[in-house]
Amino acid sequence: MSDIEKVKKLRVATGAGFKDCNLAIKESNGDLDKAIEILRIKGVSKASKKMSREAKEGVVAISGDEKKMSIIEVNCETDFVAKNDDFINFVKELSELNNSKNSNLQELKKTKMNNGSSVDENLVALISKIGEKITIGQTKTISNSSSVNYQYLHTVVKDNLAKLAVVVSLETKENSEIIKTFGKQLSMHIAASNPLALESNLIEKNIIDKEQELITEELKNSGKPVEIAKKISLGKMNKFKEENALLTQAWVMEPKKKVQDVLRELAINDLKIKEFSRIKIGE
Repeated sequence: MSDIEKVKKLRVATGAGFKDCNLAIKESNGDLDKAIEILRIKGVSKASKKMSREAKEGVVAISGDEKKMSIIEVNCETDFVAKNDDFINFVKELSELNNSKNSNLQELKKTKMNNGSSVDENLVALISKIGEKITIGQTKTISNSSSVNYQYLHTVVKDNLAKLAVVVSLETKENSEIIKTFGKQLSMHIAASNPLALESNLIEKNIIDKEQELITEELKNSGKPVEIAKKISLGKMNKFKEENALLTQAWVMEPKKKVQDVLRELAINDLKIKEFSRIKIGE
């Protein structure tokens, strides 16, 4: 293989520019593996300067099928880069790999991509090429043998990439159009209402404690008697839990009903909301 062919192969493998690849081939005496290492070291050096900057833009991607589905968030600094073809192609392939690795981030970063380099190596090369901080954010895989997954993408950037993604898993033996419609509507409801948990008793303790702290502080300055303040505090906490648990939220399609009411009205005895995940870019 000639040096020019090696440079071409190195460019495909790393995404680096011609000049950098040419110098790396010369420095490694034509050894492609060593040349990749040289570029990776240089890439890390370039990328490290950018990693202190904020990356609040990007995309969320969904991959998988009705039995197993995964969401992954990939952040960058600007919306312009979020629409860049190199960035989009990287996220698309990454999303498929994430689903195969069940959102295990440590395994994912070591996994080889189509060009033969690892996810980590490709990430470093992409940062060097694009010139922005790029990070892998939240990931989640939902896989239940007895359930069917439904998805919703909001503000689609391209194909399976968007600014907000939802996956919800419904458990039932029925496979009717009613179930499919409910699954789609429920995923849209979750996107709009952002529930913290399926039921109020499943909301994380630190979130409950923080809300209680804020309410207590608010009432402390109100000048109300202690007993009345306690009753108000209890009422506010109950409302917070109700509004942030999926089953007790007002149904976005018909706000006078709660999600659990709609579930009951469907009259499908074995129908259960098994779990859900909602990831919005920058949240």
